[in-house]
Amino acid sequence: MGTEKRARQKANKAAKLAEQEAAEAKARRIRAIRNVVLFGIGIVVVALLLALAGCSSNTDDANEQSSSTTESTTLATGGDEPSDTGSTNTTQPGGAAPYGTGECPPEEGTGQPVLTFDDAPQRCIDLSATWTATFNTTQGSFTVELDTERTPVTTNNFVVLARSGYFDGTDLFRTEADTGIIQGGSPHTQSNTDEGPGYTIPDEGLPFSSEDYGPGALAMARTAVPDSGSAQFFLLAGEGGRYLGDTDMLGSSAGTYVVFGRTTDGLDVLTAIAALDDGTGAPSTPVTIESVDIAHS
Repeated sequence: MGTEKRARQKANKAAKLAEQEAAEAKARRIRAIRNVVLFGIGIVVVALLLALAGCSSNTDDANEQSSSTTESTTLATGGDEPSDTGSTNTTQPGGAAPYGTGECPPEEGTGQPVLTFDDAPQRCIDLSATWTATFNTTQGSFTVELDTERTPVTTNNFVVLARSGYFDGTDLFRTEADTGIIQGGSPHTQSNTDEGPGYTIPDEGLPFSSEDYGPGALAMARTAVPDSGSAQFFLLAGEGGRYLGDTDMLGSSAGTYVVFGRTTDGLDVLTAIAALDDGTGAPSTPVTIESVDIAHS
């Protein structure tokens, strides 16, 4: 009888141990499942946060790009500002202006006009010399002294284009009596939509003041995008162009047109050309640049 009791006790103990082990195994399974579920939820939450952050960044970038595009379009086509709507920015931003890798034309000029280039020109001029450009037009001639100190890259570019015959036979297509703006440098279209020579140059010497935009100034035309000048230029025949350096009138775009020369002879010719304004900003009589003669001393 005692033996049977001990056997039952032993069996009961074994059953309890088995039950306890089963309960512990079940608890371990539940903990494992819970951990897996929590880990999965964490991954999903992190992924959602990253996705939302990406969407926010893309939205901000899109809004910024949209704002920039609107501003550029407004400035490029607005008011009396000289613009070159055919150019695009293909060079480094302003600052220490780099030269390109394009070849230098002969000093005596090319036999035939060259209108398209692979790159902006390398440095082709002696910056210690005094450089002048004489514009021979159907309305008379005028001479501009070019600035190699403040705007060496712009002056170098203009000299290379002039020696390449780029401006020969082109029109001064914009003439404004009130602002004195006379714009040209577009052999492909004879307008501000010209595609340019195939490159752009950086802005340099910024900012320019109202004093810089006085009578006789020679400056680069460009779009509202920085560093988008290439070949189109404009001259100022009188005092009306000083607003181009006035921040009260133009805000942040004031002083951004690179002035690279000053008329030293023939300002009266510029005045006469500007006076040809037919009321729409175009000359009542076509004005053609027959040649641009470059000299240095």
